[in-house]
Amino acid sequence: MGLEGLVKEEIKQLGYVNIQTENGRVIFESDLAGIARSNIWLRTADRIKIMIGQFSAFSFEELFDQTFELPWHEWIEEEGFIHVVGKSHKSKLYSVPDSQRIVKKAIVKKIQERKKIYTALPETGPRYKVEVSILKDEVTLSLDASGAGLHKRGYRIDQVEAPLKETLAAALIQLTNWRPDRTFVDPFAGSGTIPIEAALIGQNIAPGFNRSFAAEEWNTLPQDIWERALEEAEDLANYDQPLDIQGSDLDPKAIQISEQNALEAGLGDLIQFKQMRVEDFKPRTEGGYLIGNPPYGDRIGEKKEVEKMYQSIGNIMHDHPTWSVYLLTSNENFEQLYGKKATKKRKLFNGFIRTDYYQYFGRKPK
Repeated sequence: MGLEGLVKEEIKQLGYVNIQTENGRVIFESDLAGIARSNIWLRTADRIKIMIGQFSAFSFEELFDQTFELPWHEWIEEEGFIHVVGKSHKSKLYSVPDSQRIVKKAIVKKIQERKKIYTALPETGPRYKVEVSILKDEVTLSLDASGAGLHKRGYRIDQVEAPLKETLAAALIQLTNWRPDRTFVDPFAGSGTIPIEAALIGQNIAPGFNRSFAAEEWNTLPQDIWERALEEAEDLANYDQPLDIQGSDLDPKAIQISEQNALEAGLGDLIQFKQMRVEDFKPRTEGGYLIGNPPYGDRIGEKKEVEKMYQSIGNIMHDHPTWSVYLLTSNENFEQLYGKKATKKRKLFNGFIRTDYYQYFGRKPK
């Protein structure tokens, strides 16, 4: 939610067209190879679903009949384990468990008829997660091709409390005009997510390069689409790109966690982590970028300390006008505390917390 435009741009860069953005989702057309490529490459999308069909349904009979008409046998093998999940909003078919049961029954019957199977399906094979979503009597049936959410890159072996999602961290970077030849600093490193995502972006390393996806197990998809997508990711990665990426945190345990996660991502030599107070940060280059997710001060006793921290950052960065500053917080008085009105402000959701992304554009270095 709120990142649809970014996801659309990423899909465009992959070369796909006929892209539609809706609330909380982006719909696009691709060939079968696109299932692998979009899973491996998209940095800000939560998951990839294959839309099998859409139709209107006002009764369970209509739901069954129209579900049955769809080409499930082309996607789901006869041994496949079919797991149906669902949701319904403002629709006559308001019972989600009943809708799930009917959709599964229709899918099973279609596979049995097409494969000429006269016994129950074994369901001992790969998992196929089917989602039935009903909104105002419009039914959308899709297959989850990702499995675990795309934010699970595979490098986070430990984390601090309330860590930033990897997909949101990537979005915070992509909403800037940072380039790999510029200094990048996150003074609130936490689990190291923002610096790690910056390094992946800086060297054009595909975020899904080191993980697996649900659709890889499906025998109904050509297996070489995954091999080709991984070869493409390897060819396009720029491992020789030098980077100046730094992360700091007051908590020594956070620094230890950040270093472990960076090592797991294969980026241990590229990111410098340091235990340090924000107040002690001193930019040593021109035209750098400070990007971070500072504490919001929501807890009792934290507020004054956090507000003082915001003031300190504002005072430090006031003396470095060529630096660009991007900070995400739910604190509504941030601009007043920072001491300057943001060049731009964007509403984003960090989990269920409504936040603003305050953006201060630096002057061009001489």
